[in-house]
Amino acid sequence: MSSSDIFIGETIGTAVLILLGGGVVAGVVLKRSKAFGAGWLAITFGWGFAVLTAAYISAPLSGAHLNPAVTLGLAITDGTEWKDVPVYLLGQMTGAFIGAILVWLAYLGHFQAHLTDREIVGGPGAQDTAAADVKQAAGSAGPVLGVFSTGPEIRNTVQNLLTEIIGTAVLVLAILTQGLNGNGNGLGTIGVLITALVVVGIGLSLGGPTGYAINPARDLGPRIAHALLPLPNKGGSDWGYAWIPVAGPLLGGVLAGGIFEIAFA
Repeated sequence: MSSSDIFIGETIGTAVLILLGGGVVAGVVLKRSKAFGAGWLAITFGWGFAVLTAAYISAPLSGAHLNPAVTLGLAITDGTEWKDVPVYLLGQMTGAFIGAILVWLAYLGHFQAHLTDREIVGGPGAQDTAAADVKQAAGSAGPVLGVFSTGPEIRNTVQNLLTEIIGTAVLVLAILTQGLNGNGNGLGTIGVLITALVVVGIGLSLGGPTGYAINPARDLGPRIAHALLPLPNKGGSDWGYAWIPVAGPLLGGVLAGGIFEIAFA
């Protein structure tokens, strides 16, 4: 695979991943949406289908890493050349940012209505908008930040970090043991489906504490978009927490790569 193939494949694939994954969250939490209140099952399955779609689209070009933690795990196990790692990461971050912008465009009217209506709303990442308009500190999380990035239900740095490490290690190890490490050309039809189901499983089993970022680009790229987008009353982007969904998944990818080398290589 050439560098241009890798960059284009990861940019397109990660953009689709965030468009569909962030889109299902927007559908569930924005109160004018037909999917409003559909709940955690809708979100977890929506993210699984997002992975499935994005991986099928990008696999022919880049092998569909779509996640810096996956790329790192593959590099450790010699499934990806280290010289290609920066290209993968650049494509993933670019695609994640673009995908977040597309979610904003698709739900533009709903964001406006949700953030300007003073009614109290709920859902993943939501807060009391009546209080938020008056009392929210500049750096505090806003009422729709959960559409773009993750946040913990209980703020405990060690627990939050461990949750992201464990969840990501499960994901990357599942990918490595399916053979993506062998030639870097993708998992094939069944492997992509299995990986999507693994993502659903992680969301159902381990997503409750932090919202299961398990992907640094998935969290950081959209968080940057949230900070830059002209959303009224959006609040802060929670940069104090932002390092955890980056460091945790990267450490999880390293852990999975080490386990693979010890147990399976």
